[in-house]
Amino acid sequence: MNELKARDTGLIALEINSIKEQTQKIFLLSSIEIGKRLVEAKQLVPHGEWGKWLEDSVDYSQRTANNLMKIYEEYGQDPLSLKGEINESQAITKLNYTQAVALLSIPSEEREDFINKHDLETMSTRELQKAIKEKKELENKLKLSEEKVEREKEEKEKLLKQFKKLEEQAGKDEEKINNLKQQLRTAESKGDEREIEQLTSSLQSAEMSLEDSKRRIETLEKQLKEKPIEVSAIVEQIPEEIQKELDALRKQVSLKNSDNIAKFKFYFESLVKGFDEVLVTLNDIEDHESSEKLKNAVRGLLYKMQEEL
Repeated sequence: MNELKARDTGLIALEINSIKEQTQKIFLLSSIEIGKRLVEAKQLVPHGEWGKWLEDSVDYSQRTANNLMKIYEEYGQDPLSLKGEINESQAITKLNYTQAVALLSIPSEEREDFINKHDLETMSTRELQKAIKEKKELENKLKLSEEKVEREKEEKEKLLKQFKKLEEQAGKDEEKINNLKQQLRTAESKGDEREIEQLTSSLQSAEMSLEDSKRRIETLEKQLKEKPIEVSAIVEQIPEEIQKELDALRKQVSLKNSDNIAKFKFYFESLVKGFDEVLVTLNDIEDHESSEKLKNAVRGLLYKMQEEL
């Protein structure tokens, strides 16, 4: 009687939770061991008879067997001590079987970090599945954002190449026109009507080509202004929750080049900010001729930067 009186409800609850925890570990460990043996058996069962063997021999569906084998492959390669127990320091100790199956959809290199960031002991299966779904949605949004940036970058680079090609063609046309004018003046001084006619025709063709190049250059300039690669703006559009998840995932990446990366980030952000200020200043210049000269200087710098990359 005295022993019974000394046991209060708090102690009983502690014992029950301890038994529950041990049962959870034993069940997960058993699942890993079963999965290990299923992997072994599958290599021995003749092709096409695996489903029948599972049903007749161990009363498992192929889905259950696949989950057990996957649990062994993902959690059972090195989770056990020499005594056959799960190491207490490992994230797997927080899981029950259902959670272990749900977390199979997360890449192994990200799984432990995900487990440590979530209070799995208090989460229901539905809550865990929701958290996993949200993680995937965030990663998908980030991927789409990065793909959008890359598409816009490629489109901008394509336009810049076309722009450069047209400017080169315009330069050649201007040079050709100057040469033809000189030749025409010489032909006129000689009174060579046939040569004058040929040179006049060639001059008209060159001038038409120059005008066409100028029109296309003007069109491309408008396109480049309408579709700028706003690197900083695009980055700012990434939702806060996506950025947090991205930062968490990137903690696993080696930081041995962190100093150089930090320098690059500083200089890159300065470059983007400086370029934005240059564009604003160019738009404020009212003198068209001066503005065009300065724009050409900027284009020349951009081309040189592209060649260096």
